[in-house]
Amino acid sequence: MEDHPAEHTEGDVLDKLRRHIRILVDIGRLSVEEAGTERFLDQAVLQIARAVEIDHVKVLQYRPDTSDLLLIAGVGWKDGALRTATLSADLRSPPGRAFQTAEPVSIRDFAEQNEFVCSEFLAEHSIVAVSNVPILIGGAAWGVLEVDSTKPRDFSQDTTEFLTAAAALIGAVLRRGAQPDEHASLMAAVAEAKKGQILLREMQHRVKNNFQLVLSSISIQKRRYLDPESHRALDHVASRINAISLAHDQLAPRQEGQIVRLSHYIRALCSAIRNQVDEVEVDVECDELELAIDRALPVGLILNETAMNSIKHAFGAEGGRISVSLVGGVGYGEARLTVTDNGRGIQHPNKNGSGLKLITSLARQIGGTVNQTSSDAGTTTTLTFPLIM
Repeated sequence: MEDHPAEHTEGDVLDKLRRHIRILVDIGRLSVEEAGTERFLDQAVLQIARAVEIDHVKVLQYRPDTSDLLLIAGVGWKDGALRTATLSADLRSPPGRAFQTAEPVSIRDFAEQNEFVCSEFLAEHSIVAVSNVPILIGGAAWGVLEVDSTKPRDFSQDTTEFLTAAAALIGAVLRRGAQPDEHASLMAAVAEAKKGQILLREMQHRVKNNFQLVLSSISIQKRRYLDPESHRALDHVASRINAISLAHDQLAPRQEGQIVRLSHYIRALCSAIRNQVDEVEVDVECDELELAIDRALPVGLILNETAMNSIKHAFGAEGGRISVSLVGGVGYGEARLTVTDNGRGIQHPNKNGSGLKLITSLARQIGGTVNQTSSDAGTTTTLTFPLIM
């Protein structure tokens, strides 16, 4: 059944609203049962499929370590997809956009637009239309609820509102299910006279809200300015903001301050970069290192800037490969980040370019140095910096 409000009678619309309300009540009843979160999600997606009259529904959970969205519950998908299939969390992915901006995203037909990319997973299931709403816990996005159609479909405002309400119920159950762990963490923290983990979680939650507001604002600006140059500039800003957001996901509490698990951060950032383009592979090798957040952020931004430059300028239509290496124990207490591509090399070097200036400025902030070499076999950018907490 397609959503075409103009073609429906008043009675049809009323019947649909009544059905939505009945099913929300059913989901609400499921939410108070003591059957466990996994069983609740499995039952909830079936009810959502009934309400929207659609064959494919999924709940996606964001994973900070890999910067992707894991399919943890769903109906209509091939055997083996549940709890193994992943989708991109970047802004060109419909669920990624919904997660990053905490706003609904609907597409009538992938073939009619070029702003979003249809993933291999969706193409595999012949999906052509999607509607996504964020699943929020305390205002911050935890993941995404998505419904998918194998035929072009205009998802009505009523459908979006129903999905938003269903996502709110899912968020409430997820939050309730997390409480025992939070309580245990609190008890452990009190026993050890440490409350850093609790304070950190609250801070990450607030920061995530702020990033979602900024990315949502950028998304609105893109709709106002239609020229490709403005879109490229806004996308570049969004990728930098996402790099900063990923660093906050990797924060770990320490007595000495806010520490980022640098190796986890680099892997998550590379995963986010890889998901932005189908034709470019990103290989990562990382030593397990940690760094204060004010020093980790410049490292992540340098990686993001360098990799995005490679994606935009180094490769042709056939794509290519970017190799990222993070090594500790270099020199006297230093680490080295190396980003290499196998592209065409820098054809017309611009020493006054804003990208190189930004990289050099970021390196200077952490007492590091940047070296770049390029040939027709590719470009290598090396950042060497002290491992100071």
